[in-house]
Amino acid sequence: MYKQFDEANVFGLGNENSAYAQYFIGKSYLNPLTSPAPGVPFFANVTFEPACRNNWHIHHATKGGGQILLCVAGSGWYQEWGKPARSLKPGDVVVIPPEVKHWHGAKKDSWFSHIAVEVPGENTSNEWLEPVDDESYSAL
Repeated sequence: MYKQFDEANVFGLGNENSAYAQYFIGKSYLNPLTSPAPGVPFFANVTFEPACRNNWHIHHATKGGGQILLCVAGSGWYQEWGKPARSLKPGDVVVIPPEVKHWHGAKKDSWFSHIAVEVPGENTSNEWLEPVDDESYSAL
């Protein structure tokens, strides 16, 4: 299963995402595609091993900001607080406005990669919140 996923993951696995590991259940990997710069979108390929997901979180901004996910390989989930989870596959695009509580990650039986695009804005920050509990995740 991984070999087929790896071939489809054209932007590469990158390195283990150890800097943000505390905000993930399972292992994730990060491959920056651009360098962070003021006023320029930052692109990074984020890869989740099967059943890996990030905590609920919010991208704050007073103007602009938010995040866009460009799904590139495998299958995953995206969910906004209070809404049903959305199944993701390669080619799907998720536009996440600022101030929306959400999470994303891989399905239980699949690796998953998306390009995370950080939309430039004013006074941007990320607020990491509680983990997605196993019971809610297992019900998907």
